[in-house]
Amino acid sequence: MHPEQTGAAGDEAPVGPLAGFTVGVTAARRADELGALLRRRGAAVMHAPALRIVPLADDSELLAATKQLIDHALHVVIATTAIGFRGWVEAADGWGLGDALLDRLREVRLLARGPKVRGAIRAAGLTEEWSPPSESMAEVLERLLEEGVEGQRIAIQLHGEPLPGFVESLRAGGAEVVGVPVYRWMPPEDIGPVDRLLDATVARALDAVTFTSAPAAASLLDRAERRGMREELLDALRHDVLAACVGPVTALPLEAHDIPTSQPERFRLGPLVQLLTAELPGRVRPLPVAGRRLEIRGHAVVVDGELRTVPPAGMALLRALARRPGWVVARAELLRSLPGAGRDEHAVETAMARLRTALGSPKLIQTVVKRGYRLALDPSAETKYADA
Repeated sequence: MHPEQTGAAGDEAPVGPLAGFTVGVTAARRADELGALLRRRGAAVMHAPALRIVPLADDSELLAATKQLIDHALHVVIATTAIGFRGWVEAADGWGLGDALLDRLREVRLLARGPKVRGAIRAAGLTEEWSPPSESMAEVLERLLEEGVEGQRIAIQLHGEPLPGFVESLRAGGAEVVGVPVYRWMPPEDIGPVDRLLDATVARALDAVTFTSAPAAASLLDRAERRGMREELLDALRHDVLAACVGPVTALPLEAHDIPTSQPERFRLGPLVQLLTAELPGRVRPLPVAGRRLEIRGHAVVVDGELRTVPPAGMALLRALARRPGWVVARAELLRSLPGAGRDEHAVETAMARLRTALGSPKLIQTVVKRGYRLALDPSAETKYADA
């Protein structure tokens, strides 16, 4: 699956804040929405769902939990996701237990984690007692423990995410806790896109990978382990490719491997995209070159605010030059940076000519006769860019 290229050279096309960057999307649900938000800001997107959601309408575990809750009195039910709550009610309907389940839920204190699951509760003809403003399970736990849970029977609709300490804390407070497993996370039926995303991450062809669930993050790490490339993946995510997570729970599997993550203050797709919009351009150091402002992004270059699409070979040369801006880089060294170029230094000249054409300004790169090439760095302009 190749990333979709967004943005092209030309004075008329505005440069989006993510133009020139490529972002991997591991989400199974709402991936189209996340991809559209990223493309709208100029990013190229590589979508590789790391998991798929499998409803448990025919699962004996869910049926047994539902019957148990209907047959035995409850004090509190915690609904965590809209898709999970709806799936639970629909499954109960299919078993002929729908009315009995709703009757039981009308008798208990029904807590909703956030506005979406609150909407699902009301669509089922029920009313929640309370929902935390922060949409945080930590706030739900804090409220329950403050009120006291000794001797209470509490059911929690599980949603595949880890809930570190949640169930343990309730049980330590004296509650009986019943889990309601509504759906499972399973590996994708087609593993090809995930493998291509892993290859792109290790090759640093991606600038960021987004995660919207902890199981997806864990699944990606597991697939890398199975392919014998876990250490390569960890190195890429630790040093070069930004791991952007929708929240701290999603980040847990990554941070357990010492992968630094970035998270928005609000655990939503919009803020996640805003985070990338701020962080990815911030990781690029603008260079004053031959009187121009040069930004080297993932698969493109921005010259004085204009996006210039550069071929992969040209990007490889430009990155090699930018590692030592202003210094002469020998042709032999530039040749080694070209993928599959062999031993013919003429390949450097050919790629360099195409690079200069793509940049639209031949003076950005100077030829140093019999030595190599250099970026025409203008140190006197650095103060001006710093002030800007």
